[in-house]
Amino acid sequence: MTLPHPAIRPAGRRAAILVALALLLGGCSGGTDSNQLVINSYQADEKPRAVMIELVEEFERLNPDLKVELNTFAHEDFKTLLRTWLPSNQAPDVVTWFAGERMKTFAARGLLEPLGDVVNNDFEAFFPKSFITACTHEDTLYFIPQAWAWWAVYYRTSIFEELGLQPPTTWDEFKAVCQKLKEAGYVPLAIGTKFLWPSAGYFDAINMRINGLEFHEALMSGRVSYTDPRVKAVFETWRELVDPGYFQPNHSSFSWQQAATRVFTGEAAMYFIGQFIEDVAPADVKEDLDFFRFPRIDPEMPFYEDAPIDGFMIPAKARNKEAAKRFLAFTIQPKYQEFFATRLSRLAAHKAVPPPSRTARKGMDLIEGSEGVVSFYDRDTDPEMARRGMNAFVEFMNAPDRIDAILADLEHERARIFGPAGGPGA
Repeated sequence: MTLPHPAIRPAGRRAAILVALALLLGGCSGGTDSNQLVINSYQADEKPRAVMIELVEEFERLNPDLKVELNTFAHEDFKTLLRTWLPSNQAPDVVTWFAGERMKTFAARGLLEPLGDVVNNDFEAFFPKSFITACTHEDTLYFIPQAWAWWAVYYRTSIFEELGLQPPTTWDEFKAVCQKLKEAGYVPLAIGTKFLWPSAGYFDAINMRINGLEFHEALMSGRVSYTDPRVKAVFETWRELVDPGYFQPNHSSFSWQQAATRVFTGEAAMYFIGQFIEDVAPADVKEDLDFFRFPRIDPEMPFYEDAPIDGFMIPAKARNKEAAKRFLAFTIQPKYQEFFATRLSRLAAHKAVPPPSRTARKGMDLIEGSEGVVSFYDRDTDPEMARRGMNAFVEFMNAPDRIDAILADLEHERARIFGPAGGPGA
């Protein structure tokens, strides 16, 4: 059976239009056919989309009694639409999503199907024990991991060679490299904050380099005030990159992919971003890309890293849960985890699948060389707090003189969302 080419819904729609269309696009076929399986995916970049298509085609070949409808949506549109699909009677059968707090928020509202039977109630037979917390809510599994990625500072090796630069390992070395790049006419640090979240990578990294994992987790769970001097220290350190003009100008007008283009054309030299930048890199440029760990700031602080996990969920109101679970059981097989990881140079979630490439091995070494990992700011804290926080990060990058006012606003929101600060790590 040949899979129809999935639709890609255009990015940039107004939120109101997206919500109005959500029910129409949720199940797409609109039927209740037990042989129909509807999968909605955010894998909209060209390479991940192509791999997802091939994966679904293989599932159809092995399950000829099922007809799969794969619908692909632009990533930012998907985030808006999912909130409307899940409570709807027109919910799709399978959705792609993120582990961590983003999943738990939906599980807590009763919008997700428990998935323990997909792994025969033995999660650790398939995945690392360290993934359990991110994939469960109140000891119930609601998320099936597919792949995970590291964050690092990607750079053009040819530019570094041209200027005689070495990958920095300390904060002072990092700032010195930025200065030399700027003097040579390059944008030191590409970044696109149109959709906010890339800014959170810097907040996570600097916070964990200065304050450590326990403090970071306490802040994410609302137990630390944003006016705490340790949080202000994060912004003051970040400002050492903002004030000298090391970041890409007008970054809030660029998506992360558009900012990546500045690296690919050689206008910018570095980009602190997830491994998925490799998905959009032209083949000739990909050979000229390498990465290094975000530099150490406090020499006494162990390394902690962002390592977000992507995968699948089944809506509680899915119309074909049996077929949906068959698909998820298919995706956790090592053969298909390896297929997805190899094609995209990702790290498979299945613990039996080795890193598929040199860069993936290097990424695995980076993570294994850390003392602990978190998912990502907008996956680790309350979704509303994440939205407020990421808006504040971008505001700070555009107006660093407003640090105190920004932190006061963030603390107001934290107190409203979480209540009084205090507890372990605070």
